[in-house]
Amino acid sequence: MAGYTVGVLLLVIVFGLVYFGAAHRVLDRLYLSDRAALALIIAMIVGSFINIPLTSGRVVTSINIGGGLIPLGLAIYILYRAGTGREVGRALLGAVITAAVLFGISLVTRGREAWYVTGLNLLDPLYYYPLIAGIVAYLVGRSRRAAFVSAILGVLLLDVTDLYYYLSRGIRGTVAFGGAGIIDVTFMAAVVAVLLAELIGEVRERAQGGPVAADRPRSLLSGLRGASLKPLPDDKKGNGGEQGE
Repeated sequence: MAGYTVGVLLLVIVFGLVYFGAAHRVLDRLYLSDRAALALIIAMIVGSFINIPLTSGRVVTSINIGGGLIPLGLAIYILYRAGTGREVGRALLGAVITAAVLFGISLVTRGREAWYVTGLNLLDPLYYYPLIAGIVAYLVGRSRRAAFVSAILGVLLLDVTDLYYYLSRGIRGTVAFGGAGIIDVTFMAAVVAVLLAELIGEVRERAQGGPVAADRPRSLLSGLRGASLKPLPDDKKGNGGEQGE
C-alpha cells in the first residue's frame, strides 16, 4: 500500500509539473508537447487498469496497457526521432545493462531459486528498482532521451528475462509486463533517469557558462542563448550531433 501511495504521489507531481509548464524543457528533448504529455499520463492511468492476456498454461503472461504498452510505444517513438545512430545505440545498450543489473540484484535480494518458486521477497522492488534503473540508465545513456528510453526498455527487458528463466527451468509462474498497479516501475524509472539527466545537465551547463556550441545546430543554440548567437564556422554548419540531448 505504501508503494502504491508513492507511485500515485510521483504521478501527481509529474502531472503538476507538466500542467504548469515547468517540464517544458524536458518535454522538448523527448519531442512531446505539454498536451501530448498530459494525454499520455491520463492514458497511462486509465490503461493501468487494463491487462491484455498473452499466454496461459505453465507460465501465464500479460501486458498492462498503462504500464507496458504505452511506455513501450513512447520509447519506440523517441528512438525513431533520435538525432543520431550513436544515441540510439547508447539507449539500447543502456536498456540491456539496466536489465542485467536489475536481474542480478533481484537474484541477490529475493533469494535465487526461492524467489522464482515461492515468490520470497526480502525487499519491495517498487522502492529501489526505479532508483537503480534510473541511475544505470542515465550513466549509460547520458542524454535525456537515451536515459529515458534505457529506463523503460531496461525494466521491460527484466520481465523478458524472468519469462525466459521460467520457461528454461520449467517453473510455473506469472509474468506481467508493466503490470504493477496504477503506476509501474517502468514509468518511475524513466522519471528518475530524466530527472538525473536534467539536473546533472543543468549543473554542467551552468559550470561551463552555458551549453556547448561546438557541433550544435544554429536553431538549437538560438533557442538556448537567444538571437545574439554568433555565426558558427563554415566547417561546423550542418553538423548537428545529438541535438538537444
